[in-house]
Formats: sequence, structure tokens, C-alpha cells
Amino acid sequence: MVYRYESDEDAFEEYPEPGSDLSVLGAGPPPPAGPSPSRFPTPSLARANQLSLPSSQPPPARTELPPAAPRSQVYTSAQPAEPPVRRGGGRLWQVLIGGAAVLVLLALCGLGAAALLIDRTPQPQATPTYQPNAAPTSAAAERLALDSRDTDQAPLTAKELFPGKTLKLTDGQPSYQVLKTHSSGSCAVAATGEVADLLVRLGCNQVVRATLRTPDGDHLVTTGLFNLTDKVSAERARDRIRQLLDERQGRFRGLTGGDGDGTDVLASAPARVGWQVRGHYLAYALVVRKDGAAVKAGDTKVREILFDMIELHLSRGVLQQRADGGTAAQPTAAPTDNSGSQGGSTGDEDLPGD
Repeated sequence: MVYRYESDEDAFEEYPEPGSDLSVLGAGPPPPAGPSPSRFPTPSLARANQLSLPSSQPPPARTELPPAAPRSQVYTSAQPAEPPVRRGGGRLWQVLIGGAAVLVLLALCGLGAAALLIDRTPQPQATPTYQPNAAPTSAAAERLALDSRDTDQAPLTAKELFPGKTLKLTDGQPSYQVLKTHSSGSCAVAATGEVADLLVRLGCNQVVRATLRTPDGDHLVTTGLFNLTDKVSAERARDRIRQLLDERQGRFRGLTGGDGDGTDVLASAPARVGWQVRGHYLAYALVVRKDGAAVKAGDTKVREILFDMIELHLSRGVLQQRADGGTAAQPTAAPTDNSGSQGGSTGDEDLPGD
């Protein structure tokens, strides 16, 4: 229901204002019956079938119209529309409720942001306590301990590598027999030709080795460690040695014992050699058959011996114990008859006798 005042253009002409001349409105003859004439008249044409009949009923008498209501009280609908009532109290409550909702939303956003900041705030790390005699507690510390003679200053000893006359690697397996051990400050005594020169050029200052008999008695093996300056020099020696052995420009020497113990074959029989680097050490092993026969390339027994000496004994045993904090005394000045405890091979080579 929309309330509005009518303009002059909307005034009802049927209801003239008081004092208007009604005769003017009703003057003239009544309009003819029938359809109203067209707004745009057309020429009058004679129609043969059209008849003009007079009206049989008199025109209706015009009744008196009631006085028109004042212009200010005319509405577009039959019933006047009530003006809208302003309710200031309802508007105030809407404002208050909306403001409270905004405050609650801001509080929730603030709590979420605070939780994210707490999660991303780094927690203070506990400062480790230094213990002078403590063993390395991580793989990184272990690598640093063996990467250079600067961090691994204690020299190797024959007692450290071969502490007894037998060497037992795994429980339930027979032991290797240690026939002879040797420690020297000259690495050239354990190699020949270009191999010996290479070790000296790369800063090797110590070799500790031993000769052992396998549990089945069919093979002899000389194995030990070369002590080089750092890991880089040890890796250079490892990579260059294969080329020198292939070109027959040098070899590793087998450690013979003499006195009819059958170790002389180490100096003359074809040998199978393996070597590996861990830290600044070059671990190696040389295997020959007891009868001096050639060793086949696919001999699984020889490969097992190389793995036992280099990986299990020298690397996982001796060097792992050293990385964990073991110590050693100065090398002996002369050969000894002691033996010792784990390594892995990166290569192997058949070597002819000298």
C-alpha cells in the first residue's frame, strides 16, 4: 500500500470540484451507440448492408454526483495506507549485536594467529656439555675423526690390529691363524715399483700388516692398513693403484715368515688383491693358494677371504673401534709375532709373483 498525493494530471474529471459547471461536462448530445470512432478516422465509405436504426430506449437520466473529496485526501487504493512507524529501539539492538559478532570474530582470528606464531617459534636448543674422553656420538663426528691425521693422531700398532695368535671374526666360525705381524714407518716395504712410490708421494707414513692362514688351511693372506695424510690422499691412492697393477708397474708385497712355515709362496705365487679406503686409511689384502697355483677370477672362497679381512676385520673392527675413541701407541721398530680385530674391498686384482 503506497501512500501518495495525486497530481493535477491524475485528477478524476468525473468528479469535478465544488463550484464547477456541471452543464459544461454534460453539454451536447449523448455519444452514439456502438464502437467509438477511430482515433485516426478513415474516409466514409458507403456500406450496402449497414442500416441506421434509432434507439428504442430513451437515454438514461444523469444522476447527481456526490461532491468530490478534497484533493489532499485522494489515495490510489480504496483504503488509506498507514505511514511506517520508526522503531529506534530495534535499530539499536541490531547495531549492538553486529558489533558483538565482529568483536568475537576478531578475537578468534587473534587466537589463531597466536597459535601459528607459537608453532613457528624455534625452541631453544640445549647446549651440549663437552666431555674430553667421550666417544663420538654421531656418524658425522666419526667421519671427522678418521678423515685426517690431524684429528686421528694416534699411530697404528700391530697389537691394535692383531692382538692374538688367532683371529675370530664371527661366532660359530673357525678362526684364522696369525703367523706373523709387522709394523713400519716406511710404507715402501709393503709394496714394489710405482705402487710403493705412489704411497710415499701421497704422504703414507706407516703400514701395519700380518700374514694369516685360513681356517681350511688352503690359502694364505697378507692384510693390513696404510696410514696416509688424509681422506683425499687415500682416495687418490685407491684410484691409481688399479691402473698400476693392470700395467704391471708394481704390486703389494706378501709378508713371509720363513722357518719352513710355508709362507714363502706369498712372494712368488699369483695373488688376488683387494683394497678399500676408510678415512685416511687404505686397507688391503693379498691372497694366494697354499700350493702356489693360480687363483681363478671367480673363486668364491678367495672373495670371502678378502671380505673377511678388509670389511669385517679392518673396517668394521679396527677402524670402527678407533673412530669410537680407541687409542694406540707408537709403532714397533721391528717385526713382531702378534695378531688382531673389521674392512671392505673396492677392487681386486690378480698379481704375478715377483
